[in-house]
Amino acid sequence: MSVVHGGAAVDVEGLAKTYPGGIEAVRGISFRVREGEVFGLLGPNGAGKSTTVGMLTTTVRPSAGTARLAGFDVITAPRRARAVSSVVFQEAVVDRALTGRRHLELHAELWRVERREAKARTDELAAALGLDDLLDRVVGSYSGGERRRLEIARALVSNPRVLFLDEPTVGLDPRIRVELLGVIGGLRDRSGTSIMLTTHYLDEAERLCDQVAIMHDGRIVALDSPGALRARLGEQLLEVRAVDGADDALPRLRERGLADADAFAIGQTLYVPLRRRSAADAVTSIERAGIRTTSVATREPTLDDVYLRLTGGQLAA
Repeated sequence: MSVVHGGAAVDVEGLAKTYPGGIEAVRGISFRVREGEVFGLLGPNGAGKSTTVGMLTTTVRPSAGTARLAGFDVITAPRRARAVSSVVFQEAVVDRALTGRRHLELHAELWRVERREAKARTDELAAALGLDDLLDRVVGSYSGGERRRLEIARALVSNPRVLFLDEPTVGLDPRIRVELLGVIGGLRDRSGTSIMLTTHYLDEAERLCDQVAIMHDGRIVALDSPGALRARLGEQLLEVRAVDGADDALPRLRERGLADADAFAIGQTLYVPLRRRSAADAVTSIERAGIRTTSVATREPTLDDVYLRLTGGQLAA
């Protein structure tokens, strides 16, 4: 895990955004990202993640609430907030005719980084992100993963206090995605920069994040470490596919004391945290309740299970 220094790199209180027509994209969310922390904002497309990042990066004006980056308010001090942060957007923003090195030089000039410091920073980032052999090639010759690494390097040239990564691996093939996660993981281990990552890939959050917030319909429905969120469902989860549908079976299990309030049903599948019961005892109890099944399995809970219980919908888009 990264070293956490205790201060607030991002401080959000009651943040909301309503678009014309009464569309509530974000509905009064609150959270803090500590210094040196990797914070994951999870949820399916349309949950409000990108709008949240837009407000924090000053490209979307909040309708209500406050947000501060390293103490600077995004509404009353937007330039100061931008000065302490950088963002890698979901869509690639690169000039394919320029070399990677020229991209970094231009960004350093825009952010008024002294030339000698910019050169040292470029060399450091190229080594850390595996760009040494790419910097003097035109970006049009880069693969998708290489462009992503260049964008991350460009965002870090100004040595930001907060780095926003908005869906950084979307559209990448599995091998390149794994490589990029390794790069981001390396950043969290060697840098004091706070990273705020938006994603709908659960394995990214499990691998990288100190803390995650799950968004649904513009609200934060859960906020904790990945391990603590999974622990809410115990150590083992019984997954039962019911022939006659789970909505009918779940009340029958609860009536018999076989399922607690944290059990839930999606379609024809029952999810029952075992808690103090063994899997064998649970299966026997299901049979005695007269519930016909097509499959029964036990496994460790995942963040997807936490999301399913809280929202009744799939997290992954």
